[in-house]
Amino acid sequence: MSTVEGIDPSVPPSGTGCVECDAAGGWWFHLRRCAQCGHVGCCDDSPAKHATAHFRETGHPVIQSYEPGESWFWNFATDELYSSGPDLAPPGSHPAEQPAPGPVGRVPANWAQTLR
Repeated sequence: MSTVEGIDPSVPPSGTGCVECDAAGGWWFHLRRCAQCGHVGCCDDSPAKHATAHFRETGHPVIQSYEPGESWFWNFATDELYSSGPDLAPPGSHPAEQPAPGPVGRVPANWAQTLR
C-alpha cells in the first residue's frame, strides 16, 4: 500500500473490543480498527456494524482487521482492499484469548443465525 491519507501509524487502538458494543452491552463477530484514530468497532457481519458507522460519522476512510493473524486494510473511500500496509501502533489485534464472536458472556446462543 502506498502512502494513504487517513492512516496515522502512531495512534494506539481504543481498546480490546468494539467501543460502542462494550458501552451498550452488545456483542460482535469480528473487530476492525480505524487506521487514523484507533477506534475499534465491529465489522459489517456484526449486528451493529460500528466500524462502518465510524467511517460515516468521521470520514476516516481506512480500517485494518483487528483479528489475530490478519493484517489487511480496507479503504471505505475507494472500496479498495490491501493485503498489507504500514505497521500501526501496538497491539495489532485484540487479545488472542478473546474469542470471535465475542466477548465472552454476551454472545447469544443463536449468534450465527443473526449474522447478515
